[in-house]
Amino acid sequence: MIARIRAAALACFSALALQATVGAPAAHAAYPEQAIKLVVPFTPGGATDAVARLLANRLSGKLGQAVIVENRPGASTVIGANAVAQAQPDGYTLMLSGSTTYTVLPALKRDLPYDPRRSFEHIAIVALAPVVLLVQNSLPAETAQQAADLARRQTASGGLMYGTFGPGSAPHLVGEMFAEAAGAKMTPVPYKGSAQFITALIGGEIALGVDTVSSAAPQVKAGKVRALAVTGEHRVPQLPDVPTFIESGLPGVSMVGWYGLVAPARTPQPVLATLNRAVAEIMADPQVQRAVTDLALEPVYLDGAAFTARMQQELQTFGEVGRRAEIKLD
Repeated sequence: MIARIRAAALACFSALALQATVGAPAAHAAYPEQAIKLVVPFTPGGATDAVARLLANRLSGKLGQAVIVENRPGASTVIGANAVAQAQPDGYTLMLSGSTTYTVLPALKRDLPYDPRRSFEHIAIVALAPVVLLVQNSLPAETAQQAADLARRQTASGGLMYGTFGPGSAPHLVGEMFAEAAGAKMTPVPYKGSAQFITALIGGEIALGVDTVSSAAPQVKAGKVRALAVTGEHRVPQLPDVPTFIESGLPGVSMVGWYGLVAPARTPQPVLATLNRAVAEIMADPQVQRAVTDLALEPVYLDGAAFTARMQQELQTFGEVGRRAEIKLD
């Protein structure tokens, strides 16, 4: 009798346990369980796309799932950034973009559909992109200080003309930083990109301007233009003889572009921890570092806290430069 009671009780307990298991919500599965989409808000082929594809390939190996790059260009990166800001915060949609998305546009443009501080979880900065001050070969200035002196002397006659990629672009902001550091007024001249800008510089349409190291280095080495200074804390390997603005006595010219990886806001912390760990390991790999250096970028790993701090500082700096120079992107 006792044995039958025990058997019945055991059967009842097993049935209840099975029902509880079936009816209970599933525990959080190990991340990732499916392919991850990495959005790049630029067209294929540029530096941002190259960094994203390198990172995607290595993340796939680390996480055991495909990481697929999706290019979503448009509206100066706003289309892609907003799509990621509105995506499901589950770790399966990420974005790699340049600092334009996170600091330049938000500092200068009103009514963006996303907030770089609140719309994203900041995972890591993986590369830095210094820019270089270029001058036409005939400009009577051998150093950045001499160029600043020349700009100051020519302020009364309208100022030197310098090339930009349009209002609010990195060359525009750095040009205004240079003008402020020189105590001069200069005139921005917009071009559609590096090719037009370099052609104008060689032809003497403009006196100076800034461009990325990757675009400028071949032209400098070919003797078509001269490089006077680079932004950042140290010289770049592609132009080792070119001093920094800090060395040149113009530390206020300080803009360095960068590439940051984010996820939508409210992505779970365990997912972010997995991604942070993977990215830190990837960026410590000498092969990855060489590949990024070959793109004329500086490989780094700056975690989410450093990402946020850098972004906050640049939002303030670029906002102030934009207000003083009356740069508005509406």
